[in-house]
Amino acid sequence: MVVYIDLIFLANLFIDAVLLMVTAWMRKIRPVWWRLMASAGIGAMYVVMMFVPELSFLFTFLIKLALSVIMLLVAFGFGSMQKYLRTMGAFYMINFVAAGGILGMHYFLQNTGELFNGIWYTASGGMSFELKIAFWFILCAFGGVMLFFRIVQSSKQRTERMSGFLGQVQVWIGQDHIECTGLLDTGNQLYDPLTRTPVMVMEAALWESYLPASWLRKCSEGNADQLVMELGDESFSWQDRVRLVPYRGINRNHSFMLALKPDRVEVVMNGAHFVHHRVLIGLDGGTLSAEGKYRAIIHPDVTAQEEGSADTNQKRDAHFSEHFTESG
Repeated sequence: MVVYIDLIFLANLFIDAVLLMVTAWMRKIRPVWWRLMASAGIGAMYVVMMFVPELSFLFTFLIKLALSVIMLLVAFGFGSMQKYLRTMGAFYMINFVAAGGILGMHYFLQNTGELFNGIWYTASGGMSFELKIAFWFILCAFGGVMLFFRIVQSSKQRTERMSGFLGQVQVWIGQDHIECTGLLDTGNQLYDPLTRTPVMVMEAALWESYLPASWLRKCSEGNADQLVMELGDESFSWQDRVRLVPYRGINRNHSFMLALKPDRVEVVMNGAHFVHHRVLIGLDGGTLSAEGKYRAIIHPDVTAQEEGSADTNQKRDAHFSEHFTESG
């Protein structure tokens, strides 16, 4: 049997470097490239030592554990015990994911004959497996597993970050109310230009049972200005609450959004309860979240004060309404 030591060294150097890079990404560490490569070199040299019979004493559990400790110290330093142990835990988790993913792909691609040819039974009744995985398969499978792991982790991190900006929204108009999950958009600067009333966007489909039948279709087509002109053609009990809000889209084109003026909006987010009486509800004809995680965009002004200041806001809004008509 011919063993290419240089090829084995380079392959393990690549694998160890990728494992350390993914560990750094997962722990949000900015590694120094030469320290990372030096650490990967230590790991690759350890694998090469397997082919030196005199060094067989190195391949014990304690030596392997010590090697991982040294590799992480070289790559990322120490910092603190808590930080170091978390980095070590992430490093081992990524290693187990990579090894398990490679084995899983190997057995997934095997047919029944190949699988059973690699299984044999001992005289004592035990069962053993003969594992033969091609060198290039290991490299390709390793790259695929690491890419898949990073995609899954990125999606998980995005979901965790988003969860802190999600809240339960209730919009009240008279005795009717709509409930949904909303996403707080701190960059939302949509206001009614006349009254500077903040505009919170909701999916028009939530209001399907309250709006005239043709409105949802025209909202999705972006013809909100035509709906206001047709108000007299269809009976609608909330005609005095309809507003038309101009806005600028992503493509920098000006358009109009149909909006309703509710009696109040309540938002519960991160244990806090916010009540706002001066807000407009813009109706979007599409879907705000492709995954369905939220169906409203919460304006930051809606969460600017808590429930305890609601009476003060009502007095301010009453004073404000003396200077501007409802059509504003």
